[in-house]
Amino acid sequence: MKQKRNIRYFYLKFMRLKGDPHSLALGTAIGVLLGIIPAMPLQTILIVLVTFMTRSSTLAAMLSSFLVCNPLTYVPQYYLSTVIGNIFTPYELNWIRIREVLDILLQYPGFYRSLEILTDLGYEAVIVLLVGGTILAIPFALASYFFALRLFLQIRKKKRQKHVLD
Repeated sequence: MKQKRNIRYFYLKFMRLKGDPHSLALGTAIGVLLGIIPAMPLQTILIVLVTFMTRSSTLAAMLSSFLVCNPLTYVPQYYLSTVIGNIFTPYELNWIRIREVLDILLQYPGFYRSLEILTDLGYEAVIVLLVGGTILAIPFALASYFFALRLFLQIRKKKRQKHVLD
């Protein structure tokens, strides 16, 4: 029951955003783009910076980012980012590779060797996830811009009609 209430709350919050439809739609697209790209610890900072630079709605970006990046969507997003990143980069990130690294680390190869192994895996993993996530996010961000622009234009039109009738 509480989940339905939360969904309704965010829906109403999103529908009641005020501002220029283009700014709101651009903020929505930025939120979707940065919400899908697996840059979890930096998402909020990136959203604030990018929306400030583009003069778009930070609140719309935060709300849309929350909608596409939540505990229910983490696993499919990271999985698809990995699959797409493996296709478009020279690196391959898979469970076998991660397990090999863990097996080597469990043999205590020494501190510097452990750091070297983790750095190699970390660099490859970051590249694979970022490239895959960006390729995955771009079509969704473009679609969300046009969908949100149409939505906010319709909301503005309804508000104008309401004020004309009053």
